[in-house]
Amino acid sequence: MGSIMNSAQEKKCGKPPGIRFVEYTNKANLSFKTHQAIVLIVTFLAYTCFHATRKTNSIVKSALDPQSPDLSLTSFFKRVDINNLTESSKQSWVLGGGWAPFDGKDGTALLGQLDVAFLFVYAMGMFFSGHIGDRMDLRIFLTIGMVGTGVFTALYGVGYWANIHVFYYFLVVQMLAGLFQSTGWPSVVAVVGNWFGKKKRGLIMGIWNAHTSLGNITGSLVASTLLKYGWGWSMVVPGIMIIFFGLVLFLFLPVSPGAVGCENNEDELYVPQKAGEGVREPLLSSDKDEDKSAVGFIEAWKIPGVAPFAFCLFFAKLVAYTFLYWLPFYISHTAIAGEYLSNEAAGNLSTLFDVGGVVGGILAGHISDRLDARAITAASFMYCAIPALYLYRNYGHVSMTVNIILMLITGVFVNGPYALITTAVSADLGTHSSLRGNARALATVTAIIDGTGSIGAAIGPLLTGYISTNSWSAVFTMLMTAALVSGLFLTRLVVAEVGAKIHQSRRVIPTSRTPAALEV
Repeated sequence: MGSIMNSAQEKKCGKPPGIRFVEYTNKANLSFKTHQAIVLIVTFLAYTCFHATRKTNSIVKSALDPQSPDLSLTSFFKRVDINNLTESSKQSWVLGGGWAPFDGKDGTALLGQLDVAFLFVYAMGMFFSGHIGDRMDLRIFLTIGMVGTGVFTALYGVGYWANIHVFYYFLVVQMLAGLFQSTGWPSVVAVVGNWFGKKKRGLIMGIWNAHTSLGNITGSLVASTLLKYGWGWSMVVPGIMIIFFGLVLFLFLPVSPGAVGCENNEDELYVPQKAGEGVREPLLSSDKDEDKSAVGFIEAWKIPGVAPFAFCLFFAKLVAYTFLYWLPFYISHTAIAGEYLSNEAAGNLSTLFDVGGVVGGILAGHISDRLDARAITAASFMYCAIPALYLYRNYGHVSMTVNIILMLITGVFVNGPYALITTAVSADLGTHSSLRGNARALATVTAIIDGTGSIGAAIGPLLTGYISTNSWSAVFTMLMTAALVSGLFLTRLVVAEVGAKIHQSRRVIPTSRTPAALEV
């Protein structure tokens, strides 16, 4: 599933039926730029749906487990006493009596186990998705992943009407959903890599990566709105949505330029090249190119920069996914200005974290392009996330305005490096100069980095499920520690980038657009 496809693979893929129909109707072939626009739109919508279905489980948590509210911060408001709250206020944070087996004292821990099961299977599946996709039409591979994700997301919600209270039913459904979800990221990155080159990669992919936050926002709003009709609807409707868009993807996604017979009208190749090397390979692979096999798993790990960024993402996603899965739950059980929000209101409020994430992803990409320093940008954002997390925990309850501002700031610094590493950094490393022109490492590197990060994403929510039963302050301490460690993993690369900047400032020499740290 690399960014160079041989002629046999391209012929096998062919034109999607939707594009053939449009060209037949217009009696003209679509242009190169039109195909690019279709790729961006379709892959954007596809991964928006993946994240929307991933977010729904965090919204229904409060309905499944109406845990006691967090009173550790209410001392700030001397007048607040949970026993003296009005009946309507008490009910504002509880929707029904919960759902067995999650309504007991170990309910929060059980929900954490569901999260880790989903994310563990997702992480493990990620390592294999690239290899499977290499041998399949990516359009079909992604369609299968989206439809499978929709089916098992919906089956989770079916437990509501079927009156299922067996924990292992929800566990198995979540694990299978995670398996199908793992097909998404390596595939969409590889397809986009087939169509777009290096120019302004950080900014372009930062904007494109907004699908992650938009998917979280969409999933939160849809699930929160439907929650009052029964938590099952909050799972079934997003499941149907991703199935629908999976069919749209099947009809319209062009996997590569060669697969649709599209000629190159751009100054750049489709294959992302190391900047400064120029155009040295033809648009379509020659017979000689076809002899190059995809880079192996161990070989990809040895690419300079892959391991530090992979372990950095491990801790960065630990923080990001703890917010993804637990922020609505945390908000609904923490008094803001002395009042508890309903589950629906908490879910809607939590979307502001993802709004900040959109800004953070674009900002991190733009800054890294301007500075030509991916490691410095990612590490700086992670270090800034530490005070942001501290302020949100300790002052987010003061008022709704303060909560919103601090949540937005936290989203910027938590999601910024996460977005940068999974997009621009992965693309840079997947086309590293050490590969000597073999660009078929893009999907493998993407799978390694995001797969390693997803293991951290599984551990964070799991630990939160246990730790939060005793103290949310301890949860935030864990998150701040993870942010610190994440930044420290990039220390060697940061030093290399700083050294390169100092060296460049002392000598007037031609500079490369490739981040210096990635050449270490």
